[in-house]
Amino acid sequence: MRLIFFLLVFISAMTFAQDTPKPAQRDPYLQNPVKNQPQQLKPGEKVKIIHADYLKKDPNKYDGNQYLLGNVQVEHQGSVLTADEVVIYSEENFVKAIGNTKLQNTDGSVITAGEMEYDGNTQKGVARKNVILTDPKQTIRTDIMYYDRLSNQAYFNTGGTISDGQNVMYTKSATYFLDTKMIDFVGNVKIDSPDYIVEGVNIKQNQNTKVAEFFGPTTITNRANPKNRVYTERGTYKMNTKEAYLNKNSKIFYNDKILTGDDMYYNQLTGFGKATGNVTLDDPLERRYIKGGYGEIFEKKDSAMMTKSPYAVKILEKDSIYFASEKIISYQKPDSADATKKKSFLRAFRKGRFYKSNAQGRADSIAFNETDGILHMYTKPILWSGEKQVTGDKVEAYFNTETENIDSLKVIGNAFAISKVDSLNNKDEFNQVKGKLMTVYYEGNNIKEAKVIGNAQSIVYVDDENQQTKQKERIGITLSSCGIIGALFEEKALQIISCSIGATSDTYPMSMLEPSKRKFPDFNWNTRDRIRKWQDILVDSPNYEEIKYEADNTLYDKAQEAVEKEKAKEEAKKPKRVRK
Repeated sequence: MRLIFFLLVFISAMTFAQDTPKPAQRDPYLQNPVKNQPQQLKPGEKVKIIHADYLKKDPNKYDGNQYLLGNVQVEHQGSVLTADEVVIYSEENFVKAIGNTKLQNTDGSVITAGEMEYDGNTQKGVARKNVILTDPKQTIRTDIMYYDRLSNQAYFNTGGTISDGQNVMYTKSATYFLDTKMIDFVGNVKIDSPDYIVEGVNIKQNQNTKVAEFFGPTTITNRANPKNRVYTERGTYKMNTKEAYLNKNSKIFYNDKILTGDDMYYNQLTGFGKATGNVTLDDPLERRYIKGGYGEIFEKKDSAMMTKSPYAVKILEKDSIYFASEKIISYQKPDSADATKKKSFLRAFRKGRFYKSNAQGRADSIAFNETDGILHMYTKPILWSGEKQVTGDKVEAYFNTETENIDSLKVIGNAFAISKVDSLNNKDEFNQVKGKLMTVYYEGNNIKEAKVIGNAQSIVYVDDENQQTKQKERIGITLSSCGIIGALFEEKALQIISCSIGATSDTYPMSMLEPSKRKFPDFNWNTRDRIRKWQDILVDSPNYEEIKYEADNTLYDKAQEAVEKEKAKEEAKKPKRVRK
């Protein structure tokens, strides 16, 4: 039977050879270098007919070219094409397949379609109508596919999907490299996986390694929580391990926060991320952002860390607060009173500084409860407010979350408050209050009152109004020692309003109190490290030139001079002993 078929083919071919058929009308992708002209072929390069139920030729059909019908199989260099009908353009080594077409390639890939064109010379083909390419790695579906067996590539630009069993990719245009299993997506791409959705432009994905490379704006969205997502304009994504390496204009959105940086890494499974370069962690709900050179986030713990010259800004309606240190940590944890709510905290470790228009401070460590408005300063804290300075072992500041002002301070251990008697001059005159525990109360933006408990002491300059001139005149300095002191701060004065429990209080004229007793031994008025503007927190110390104050000891010196003269007179009156 097979012999009879080939005899029929031979006789038909001799008969058909008497007519000259027209060249094939090709897809532009399949044009020959010399348009549709026969080329010199080597043995084995010709498309071979393996089987067909019928071989026909009709001058009115397919421009007079012979065609095969029924269970058609043709072969070319190991690849087998099957179809319901195949038109053979023998001189061009070109075929057109129609109906239930299937191309089985030597690499294991299979292409099925409604119709195909194939050029045996260039080994290029076009498949149309419900095209499906399958291989062990994925299935590609599209309307028109172009393939090149020499370069082992398949390409489409009419829209299609690529499925690998776990992920489905939607794209307008893509090239699939069958050797390397690399897919090059051009234009808008969507990769749909059970946990995440990747959307972007110009993506390359290796189906062997499941690594995707991004060459344009791309977003990776958490399907369960769409607010948690990653954005980048250049990066790499490992789809198996859910690790993203981001290199250009990148952002990580998590727990209503945004991390940005020059180079970033994020693991969507563990929730760990890090960034280097110009790093910013923005918390819009908390109205606070942190900047630095290196940052880390821990999504599941809802915490973050920033180093390399970090600083944080807490944005308030009237007056923002600025923080800086060697390391800044922010975190949230459930409210002990209401588990459905969270409280936010900020910590500045090592050489902490903060600035607010009515209060500035330094300490080795600063902890701020942003929700309740409580700020803790540990290890050598120092706080300034106007021309007033407060130090101690530990300082706690309580902010009114509605007015955004400091309501009060609590100084625990070695509490010491200093205020300039007159901020408009450079006289070496300071009011001082100290003790074990001090509570300072604010009125508006200024320190108004202080209460000191335990070994309370004060040095206060006292003025009184001259009844004739109506001008204030210096009376002297009052030294007080009590169990408890209540002090009232005024614009240019400190008034002791109460002194109780073992109280002793004496007022000395300026001429009677020596300069060394006008300050406590641990007096330390710090103007070099004083933070005067928010930019000062960006360095360890602004290192201002120390202010030199002028000591006014005129009255005391005159009094001492008078005493010395009186002593000299008394000495002169004493009889002098003469040795005989």
